[in-house]
Amino acid sequence: MEIVTTLPADTPLDQVAARIRRIERLGFDTVHIPETVHDSLAVALLAAEHSTRLSIRTSMTLAFPRSPMVTAYAAWDLARFSGGRFQLGLATQVRGNIEGRFSVAWSDPAGRLADYLRAMRAIFDSFRTGRPLAHHGEHYRFTRLQPYFNPGGADVRPPQLWTGGVNRRACEVAGELADGFVTHATNSHPRFLRGHCLPALAAGARRAGRSDGGPQVVVVSKCVTAPDRAALCVALDAARREFAFLYSTPAYRPTLRMLGHARVGERLTELVRAERWADLPGVLTDDILATLVPQATYAELPELLRRWYGDIAHGLAVGLPPDDRHDDEFAELVRQLRAIPVAGPPARPDVPNQANAW
Repeated sequence: MEIVTTLPADTPLDQVAARIRRIERLGFDTVHIPETVHDSLAVALLAAEHSTRLSIRTSMTLAFPRSPMVTAYAAWDLARFSGGRFQLGLATQVRGNIEGRFSVAWSDPAGRLADYLRAMRAIFDSFRTGRPLAHHGEHYRFTRLQPYFNPGGADVRPPQLWTGGVNRRACEVAGELADGFVTHATNSHPRFLRGHCLPALAAGARRAGRSDGGPQVVVVSKCVTAPDRAALCVALDAARREFAFLYSTPAYRPTLRMLGHARVGERLTELVRAERWADLPGVLTDDILATLVPQATYAELPELLRRWYGDIAHGLAVGLPPDDRHDDEFAELVRQLRAIPVAGPPARPDVPNQANAW
């Protein structure tokens, strides 16, 4: 099993190096670089510079505020600089953020992301081979890449393209075009993945005629864990605050509805509209949180995650402990998690761009 952690989103740039070295020392296979308060591609460069074996995956770089060509240049540089360890995760974000936070037009998000992925592959091919660039999509058109502007690199392995999503069309796009799929923390319940995400991924893969079984699946459940019960209670309070904010977004409610908690999501949205931020966590009771998120001590977590995700995932994400007091125990946890058998065919890290083969 691939074991992943996310670099804390608020990591100051002058602390990225130390945290990346710690992540590598703990035995993780991959670090996810989020895009919330920093540019994910800039932070990924720091991560590549200060690691030697970690796969570095943005999860997720926002696609629509950037031209695919701009993203491709950065991703190509990162692939070359990291020796093939960089993987590009791309996401749509929600309409309110794209329009209100980035002042970018919003339209046909799934179709636009699909065109974005195809454009990226066309650009990477021109970078690698020198062939003329000719991508004519519904949303993006690229017809010009003079040799002067081509970074070249026949020896560069094009970075894997990953994506994520919640609704069916987004999952189908991933199944059709992505090398890997990262589940969304709010919708990583096994019932939701089995009933919605996995069938949509399979449908997209069938439509594309893929021969590799479709994208690898990394489950980011934001499981709550700690070395003992007392510390677990503290960690649960932090998780409650984060999930209360996330579930206030209507697009992230499918699992709440599936588990019979639709009113919980509606109440959270009402509180946000009233700017009653401090009242959000109280809506997610202990019982509700227990149905949504795996929670266990270090000793209990491997078996719990095996039961929840052993037949679903090729990779599992576990949060980085806030301090290093229990790092020896946590490194052992990572080792045990890695021993969980993967779902279906094993991941193929030696093939960096599986989707190029079909």
